[in-house]
Amino acid sequence: MKSFLKATLICLAATVCGEVAAATFTNFIRQVQIPSGVVWDVPVGSTGEQNSALAIDAGGARYELWTVLSSPMTSYLLDTRFVSPYAPSAEVVFVSEDPYTEIPRTRADRPFTVEVTLSGLLAAANAPEASKSVKFLRHVQSYGAGGTGENLDRTQATLQTQASISKNGKQTFTYQLSSVPGTDRAKVRGEERFSVFALADGSTPEAQIASRYIQIWPVADGSIGGISAGQKIRMQLPKLTITLNDLYPNSRTYAQVYRGDARLGVDGTLVPGTSLVLNGSLPESRVLLLDRYDAVFDGDGRWTMELITVTPFGTERLSHVTFEIDRTIDLNGTITTME
Repeated sequence: MKSFLKATLICLAATVCGEVAAATFTNFIRQVQIPSGVVWDVPVGSTGEQNSALAIDAGGARYELWTVLSSPMTSYLLDTRFVSPYAPSAEVVFVSEDPYTEIPRTRADRPFTVEVTLSGLLAAANAPEASKSVKFLRHVQSYGAGGTGENLDRTQATLQTQASISKNGKQTFTYQLSSVPGTDRAKVRGEERFSVFALADGSTPEAQIASRYIQIWPVADGSIGGISAGQKIRMQLPKLTITLNDLYPNSRTYAQVYRGDARLGVDGTLVPGTSLVLNGSLPESRVLLLDRYDAVFDGDGRWTMELITVTPFGTERLSHVTFEIDRTIDLNGTITTME
């Protein structure tokens, strides 16, 4: 059976691998022999295939796709596969409102879907028990306050649910909210990992045949300091401090002003120096200091300033303040004449 067991190494999740490679990542596939535990690492490009240097043992082999960021040195496990003479195969795919492809992600207040596709399960009565079903596990893990998941010890994750799947094909699981632990549910940050395990069979131990995770990032918040609701401003506009916390990795955030009371959906005038565009992999927090922004007000009266953030989940207002501007100088006097 050597020709069958001479497995082909493929860059799993090739789209993911290709996009992170462009950002100075190095990719490799790790083959772990079961049950001996022998490990063999093979560097791979962003796409392509090559033969494994090791024949697969009778107990099977686990393949792990890793990518490593050079600076700062950070390793990411992107995907896994298990191969054996009759082990079923599985694929785990996430669907969220964020189209980001490097590592699946969503926000703490948004739903996400997990699609699990199985093939190779047997139904015959005399088939080995290990070939009839698999275990489906859901783990959750917090990154902690301000955490990013860098060099995370995933053995510390909490098992949330465990189920058995005994039929081939795609099954879909939808979660309205993440279960990453945290007191303030809007501010949790961490990951949910979904794994499929082949059952133990004789001398062959239970083996992970697929596993992927989705990152959960907190909901942004913001404030406008230096001015209060209802304040009347006479000659000089005050210096402002704009505080923005946990801006989503794919977002555009800005301050705008418009006449009148606060109203949702208004397309106002952008305040110069407040536009922030994020297109990275981690949330960010910023503090902006505003001075000399008088030009955005074209007259006296009632005005509203608000902070807006635009993400894959829609357009939202983080904060607002309504105030009065009265820069008119009134002079009272009398004119007299002498005759």
